[in-house]
Amino acid sequence: MPLPTSPADKRWLANPFDDSDPDSDKLKEECGIFGVIGTQSAANFVALGLHALQHRGQEAGGIVAHDPEQGFNNARRFGYVRDNFTSETLMKTLPGPLAIGHVRYSTAGTKGQTAIRDVQPFFGEFSMGGAAIAHNGNITNADALRKELIERGSIFQSSSDSECIIHLMARSLQRNIPERMEDALRRVEGAFSVVAMTRTKLIGVRDPLGVRPLVLGKLPLETGGWVLSSETCALDIIGAEFVREIEPGEMVVINADGVQSNFPFRPQKSRFCIFEHVYFSRPDSILGGRSVYETREAIGRELAKEAPVDADLVCPVPDSGTPAAIGYSLQSGIPYAMGIIRNQYMGRTFIEPTEQIRNMGVRLKLNVNRALIKGKRVILVDDSVVRGTTSRKIKEMILDAGAAEVHFRIASPPTAWPCFYGVDTPQREKLLAATMSEEEMRDHLGVDSLKFISLDGLYRAVGEAQGRDASSPQYCDACFSGEYPVEPSDQIEKGFMLKAAE
Repeated sequence: MPLPTSPADKRWLANPFDDSDPDSDKLKEECGIFGVIGTQSAANFVALGLHALQHRGQEAGGIVAHDPEQGFNNARRFGYVRDNFTSETLMKTLPGPLAIGHVRYSTAGTKGQTAIRDVQPFFGEFSMGGAAIAHNGNITNADALRKELIERGSIFQSSSDSECIIHLMARSLQRNIPERMEDALRRVEGAFSVVAMTRTKLIGVRDPLGVRPLVLGKLPLETGGWVLSSETCALDIIGAEFVREIEPGEMVVINADGVQSNFPFRPQKSRFCIFEHVYFSRPDSILGGRSVYETREAIGRELAKEAPVDADLVCPVPDSGTPAAIGYSLQSGIPYAMGIIRNQYMGRTFIEPTEQIRNMGVRLKLNVNRALIKGKRVILVDDSVVRGTTSRKIKEMILDAGAAEVHFRIASPPTAWPCFYGVDTPQREKLLAATMSEEEMRDHLGVDSLKFISLDGLYRAVGEAQGRDASSPQYCDACFSGEYPVEPSDQIEKGFMLKAAE
């Protein structure tokens, strides 16, 4: 293939990166948190819950448990939950009726090279007893807090922004751990859903904007106990009943007496992350009373209304594009087909990753159904375009299989701004939509047409009939709009320019 020569392509060549894995061109799913209280072998339930939340973080996982006789115990491991927390020997070291866990994809700290010291939950001993904490989100003033805490004598053990919460709790003068946590979180800016534990309590907190999800569940009567989870799909795996979502700005404290709720933060208008609906959450979860799968199908229907095209087949880019592709097909009347097959068992390459092997990365995970594609005008539906490298490779595979035309339809608006609230996003200059117009992107990808759903269309698909309220957005959509509900103060200090300053 000849080197790109257009102005857009030349700008793109200034930002090389390793794209050996097709999923490297996806926004990465922050973290997942899970906690259980009131049932024996709580850590076993936590391990199952973390397995269901594995899509939210695949680098590492950890569990902290408390037993009245043995006290606190913890295990932290690299890799998948299934490869670590299914060991009977390991799980016997985590006894007790109370446990919390965390699966991690690094969004702060040492990205891409997780150290064991960065694996959550974090644990600390306080004057009134020990406590552990697991955090999903990102603290946007963590650098400033860390500098202040170090100057006051704190000694950090990790590079994670989440550890700031433990040190703020240690310095609080409040009388118990829940009150110390409230005190600490009032100092924190950004997005946070937190699951924490003491010797006798399970605690859950969401930030005042409710950017990241957190739900409450109840185990069956014969088992007993309560559950906190990032998503409802993790309740299903342990047979727990979904009770409700933890509200934005709410703290729940659960012990033997039940669930106590309070709202310790100044009330603010909710700004839940809209990309949870598009991609991050599992399709079998419920968000805001809506099925994620049905929402994604509705996104596809809306996309078909906004961006119709004559074609023979609608094909998803698996797996995240599947519900939207089904919706597009249903709305347009164009047949749906599995034109691309995903190898679910592809792991790391078993030979030295030379440049030739790296270039095969997409083909190792995705393969075209040639008999179906040959001679057809194909609509490919994907959830997003970040840097565009995988989209180009998929297009080449489709054309190599004999497709007559390739049209991309994207189930989210152009991703033109980085997320600072718990999602691993490339620097802005490496986001395709930040440096190119839609037509330049189409030319760069080499497809017959390229269309994204509009921001209003996305809002309609998630249930806002009138679209987006420009004066007061109903969701956090900063990655599309550049309008950040909480100023990323650390990033601004480093030179990041907000949209209004450009």
